[in-house]
Amino acid sequence: MYIGTIGPATTSTIAANPHLKLIFGYPSEAPEGDVRPFDHERFVDPQARVALVERLSTDGSVNNYLMRLRRADGNPAWVELTARADPPAEDGTVRVEALIRDVSERKKLDDETRDIYHQLLQAEKMAALGQTMSGVAHELNNPLATILSWAERLSQRTLDDPVRRGVETIQSEAERAARIVRNLLTFARKRQTTRAMVDINQVVRETLALRAYDQRVTNISVIDALAAGLPQVFADGHQLQQVLLNLVINAEQAMLSAHGRGVLVVRTWHNAEQESVILEINDDGPGIPDELQPKIFDPFFTTKEVGKGTGLGLTVAYAIVQEHGGRIRLESRPNAGASFFVEVPVSGRKLGPEGGMKARLSEPVKAVVGAAILVVEDETKLASAVVDALRDAGYVVQHAVDGIEALAKIKAEPFDLVICDLKMPRLDGQSFSRELASAAPALAKRVIFVTGDVAGTDAEKFLQESGCRWLAKPFRLGDLLRAVRDGLS
Repeated sequence: MYIGTIGPATTSTIAANPHLKLIFGYPSEAPEGDVRPFDHERFVDPQARVALVERLSTDGSVNNYLMRLRRADGNPAWVELTARADPPAEDGTVRVEALIRDVSERKKLDDETRDIYHQLLQAEKMAALGQTMSGVAHELNNPLATILSWAERLSQRTLDDPVRRGVETIQSEAERAARIVRNLLTFARKRQTTRAMVDINQVVRETLALRAYDQRVTNISVIDALAAGLPQVFADGHQLQQVLLNLVINAEQAMLSAHGRGVLVVRTWHNAEQESVILEINDDGPGIPDELQPKIFDPFFTTKEVGKGTGLGLTVAYAIVQEHGGRIRLESRPNAGASFFVEVPVSGRKLGPEGGMKARLSEPVKAVVGAAILVVEDETKLASAVVDALRDAGYVVQHAVDGIEALAKIKAEPFDLVICDLKMPRLDGQSFSRELASAAPALAKRVIFVTGDVAGTDAEKFLQESGCRWLAKPFRLGDLLRAVRDGLS
């Protein structure tokens, strides 16, 4: 139970019972006046507070009003609010008498139930189609073998140029059809697999090596953020490579079709709670529209031109991951790239309800067009990817390899924001920050630091005292762009 006042700027508590303190993580002996669940910083979404105050002021009550608030330790909780409010005072403050119910566990179960429901629908659809596809694939193999055999024999004869080109076309198209059949058989789960303990990071490195030349000539930058010390997984390495290849090639094609270049981020990490390894493939392409996302794993569904895709790549990937007891999912927003997450159990047993695999959806980031940004980073490949991403977002960007070069550029021309690594040769990030505070005090407050290690180091204390934003490496380019937007505003 809660009685108090809520206004556009402040709140005050008149009464809060012990169970309310328990819900929000306050000690039982905490004074009631210190328990203020409706303060600005308690709302995960600041706009939700504005909407609540407006609703109470206008309607005078709410019933089972769902909100996400932060507990005393900063962790979020879902709560339902049933309340009545007195007419607002002149300053917009309303007096509220409320019942607050903690529904975090119920919300978690609802989300898990919805996810399991969608997984069951997809699995049921795949099982029915798989049986049909298996029979179709086997029936197609015989005529395909005949066509390929005769095309091969004809190609060995002396033929004039038009006929030879026709035979070569028959042969190449028959081979293409044969690849489709092989994919159908994989989709139908009829292929024998050979499983062993596999290092996913090694699979990633070998797969990226296969694509290195194509990526280089098509201006695609690759950032790999592979976690060290990953446990091996019981899996078929060749099939996992097929999954990864499908995802990487799809990402490349999406980025190239959108803007002729791109940045591909490949990450791995260990989910100890599920005893699984998660692989993320993230691109900065056009994204996948909401209405198409439920169809992407369906057989023969493709957004590519006729002849450019079979519509089986993601279907095969889905079947392989399911066969390994794992799961694959997509997160994407239009014009904001796409991320595919592949989760594979360490033991080979089927994963339990989805938990740690979920990642926060990236909000669309709008650039302050023309803002001048200085990137201070000694890792040239990372700097190149960051600079290109910022320029694509509409910023004017320059690069400095260390703090000394950065200070020289800042003295020569104005910048609106600085992105700076903490560990650099000659002049590191901390020393650069002190020098910048003297040279350009206003800019010193508009610095985003990036660092590979913070916890338990001097850097942690420095970052807290500086008051500046910071990102831990490896970071997603979407998170960096969001931090830049916030820093400029």
